[in-house]
Formats: sequence, C-alpha cells, structure tokens
Amino acid sequence: MLKLTWLDDSLQFPDPATALQVPDGLLAAGGDLSRQRLLAAYRSGIFPWYGPGEPILWWSPSRRMVLLPDGLHVSRSLRKTLRKGRFTIRYDHDFAGVVRACAAPRAGQQGTWIVPEMQAAYQTLHEEGWAHSVECWQGDQLVGGVYGVQLGRMFFGESMFSRQTDASKVALVYLCARLQQVGVQLVDCQMETPHLYSMGAQPMQREAFLLRLKHEVEQTAENDRWLLPPPDIPADWPGKGECG
Repeated sequence: MLKLTWLDDSLQFPDPATALQVPDGLLAAGGDLSRQRLLAAYRSGIFPWYGPGEPILWWSPSRRMVLLPDGLHVSRSLRKTLRKGRFTIRYDHDFAGVVRACAAPRAGQQGTWIVPEMQAAYQTLHEEGWAHSVECWQGDQLVGGVYGVQLGRMFFGESMFSRQTDASKVALVYLCARLQQVGVQLVDCQMETPHLYSMGAQPMQREAFLLRLKHEVEQTAENDRWLLPPPDIPADWPGKGECG
C-alpha cells in the first residue's frame, strides 16, 4: 500500500509514480512554499493544492489536463467578443490583483485553496520573473484574468477569474497568443474540467506528461517578450494541435 510522504527540509520530492490513487495524485504533505521548493515541484510535475487549516499538500494526478497554445478552441460567440474589443488587455500590470481575485469566494464554493501564504509565494515568483498574469480591464476596473508559472517552454496555469462575461476566456486567448510569442509549447492545466475540455485542453497520462515536461523545461524561451504590448489576435485563430 502506498503511503503519503511527509517532506523534510530538503527539496527532494518522492517519485510522482508513488502518488496515491485515492485521492488521485496526492503525493506528499508538509514542507514550505519557498521559491526553491515551488520551482523544484513544477520541474517534477508536482503542484501544491490545499485549503485553509490544512498542511501543504502536493499533487501529481494520474491524468493531466494540458493545452497546446495553438490548439485553443475559440467559439463563435467568443470571436465576436474579441472583435468588439470590450476589454483592455495588459500583461503583468497587476499580478497581485489577479491572484487576489482568483482567491475570492465563488458561488457554490466554501473557502479557497489560494490561501494568503500561497498568494505571497506566487507574488515572490512574479517579482523574480517566474510567474505572469494576463489581465482584462474595463477602464480602471480589473474584470478578468489568469496567472501561472513559466519554466523554459512550459507554462503552468494556476487559476483564472471573471467578473464580466467572457473575461477569463479572453484572458486565456491572449495568454495563448503570448505563449506562442515566447516559445512555450505546452500549458499544464492540472485538473480535468468540462470548461477546459471546451477550450481545447486534453488529458495526458502522467508518464507521458512527465517525459514531455522534462524536455520542455530544459529548453530556452524568450521571457523578455512578456514586456511587449498585447499581440493582434488573428481572425482565423486558432490552429488545431495534438498533445500526443
């Protein structure tokens, strides 16, 4: 029987293949949210996810939801929203604001997994250039966005929010456009949801994901392109891709 590993002061994680089957992917507990440990986790295909009052829990699910930046599905209604230009798009303008909005309570949910110490940890990653946000603004109001972590040619999507119809979807479109510019090849969406399926994400078995991850994080991407203005979204967006 597999047992949950409690982390010590080292940055070593157990083999993801030893994760529990129930709940699926629970691998370890404890440790901290230091930059070094978080980056080591992402490079190993592991991410933190836990609630208030719980120890830090580390996960590597047996199936991973992934998205190719050029394989995003854009519906007709979303295309209309993009053409109307309802939102001003900004990158890394208010990363902390995006994280706070993602952490806010949502209908049908109790509490949040983006606890204060998690918010502080990702703010540190952002300040050091590892984490990025894509934001939708209306005037001076932040109405939608998405944030995550980039390592090499991998982007690890963490969370998104929307205060206006389609705002988070528009943020995802512009995220994928920017990821293509910087050379990112794969987006880790972590968990399977109907919404992600509808946007073109596909499940990948853990073993295949870890092989792909190992290759992509060792590649060089152009992080400085995050400073560029928002790109033009092509009328025929997107291309179709296969995750393999």
